[in-house]
Amino acid sequence: MTPTPPSDDTTEALRTPGEQDQPAPTTRREAREQAARRAHASTLAWSPEEHQAPQKPKKRRRWLRAVIVIVVILGLFGAGGAYVWNTFQPQVMKLIDAGQPTDYPGAGSGSVDVSIKEGDIGSDIATTLQKAGVVKTSGAFYDLLLKTKPDPVFQPGVYKLKKRMSAKDALSALQDPKNKLTRTVAFPEGTTEKDMFASISKATNIPVAQLNAAAADPASFGLPAQAKTLEGFLFPATYTFDPGVSAHDVVKTLVDRAFKALAADGVSASDRWRIVTLASVVQAEAGPNPDDLGKIARVFQNRLDAGMLLQSDATVAYGAGAKRVFTTDAERHDAGNPYNTYVHPGLPVGPIGNPGDAAIKAALAPTPGPWLYFVTVNLKTGETQFSTTIDEHDAAVQKLQDWCNASSENDAYCK
Repeated sequence: MTPTPPSDDTTEALRTPGEQDQPAPTTRREAREQAARRAHASTLAWSPEEHQAPQKPKKRRRWLRAVIVIVVILGLFGAGGAYVWNTFQPQVMKLIDAGQPTDYPGAGSGSVDVSIKEGDIGSDIATTLQKAGVVKTSGAFYDLLLKTKPDPVFQPGVYKLKKRMSAKDALSALQDPKNKLTRTVAFPEGTTEKDMFASISKATNIPVAQLNAAAADPASFGLPAQAKTLEGFLFPATYTFDPGVSAHDVVKTLVDRAFKALAADGVSASDRWRIVTLASVVQAEAGPNPDDLGKIARVFQNRLDAGMLLQSDATVAYGAGAKRVFTTDAERHDAGNPYNTYVHPGLPVGPIGNPGDAAIKAALAPTPGPWLYFVTVNLKTGETQFSTTIDEHDAAVQKLQDWCNASSENDAYCK
């Protein structure tokens, strides 16, 4: 047998199936066709290492998983999906964001105001922070809440935070009272509605006109039918209002607080008007000694029971729009002033200020005693003398006049 010449490995490898058994070309045409077949075969050559099926990028798998989750969620919304979303939102968001950075690295920059509402739970706050651009994902913040012990407590309000904060920094900022935006205003006992609205306007930037408009319908706030204004039913205390609070909500807060105090003191709805009106007069006439409130209430109640005029300078001054201790003869004889208790019998037509809790309690249960008169004999200290007869009262009035004339300093109190 004649030995076959050794073959070219490359040529053999590039031959298509069945070509290796074909005879050598005998014409130029056959040679060209065989060369063309070999060139085509070279494009089909591959090695296991070079042509393994390429693995899909993880990113594509993540997006696919996210799409699947979203599709499932959308389907659930047709039957209780809202509940499922509200309950499992943090876990769903965590799944969607798997493999991606879920948290910002630093303390953030810029500023943004974020509101936390009454009743918000951890997932609500996490969502709010993400939507405001404070944290990168709600899941990062929510996970931190679950790991934090004791459980963080959040106060409703508006907080000044930064954008792109880490979950840890955002949580710390929400726990710091310095970051809570507030508008605080304090009202002393006896402050009138007019003065209250002026103070509220200054603290909150709500125009007085808006406050007046909000207070224009006392009945809508639950006040007695006799009320023409909210005077007497705006409880004097310290209030903190969030930025953006409405005029109506401010007014309602003060009125609700007054009703709360009246209920706590046992004042029935049918007796509110009388008690608040009497308490407002007691408050306006009282000095700094809280023990005098009950005695002053007793004087007025004794005079009402005896059919006597109250003769309160505080009511006259209120009706005249004046802020002073003394009234003139002309003012005390002015029957056109509906608050003039030197002329009109009984209580004034309405409260003359907003009484505090002590004055309300005094009006509800006056200190037992026979007094029919009282006068402050030292306007600097508030010392008050109570009398049963007119002669005793006249002597006390003279004592006051002597005090006023004792020095220019004292006289300044008597204007």
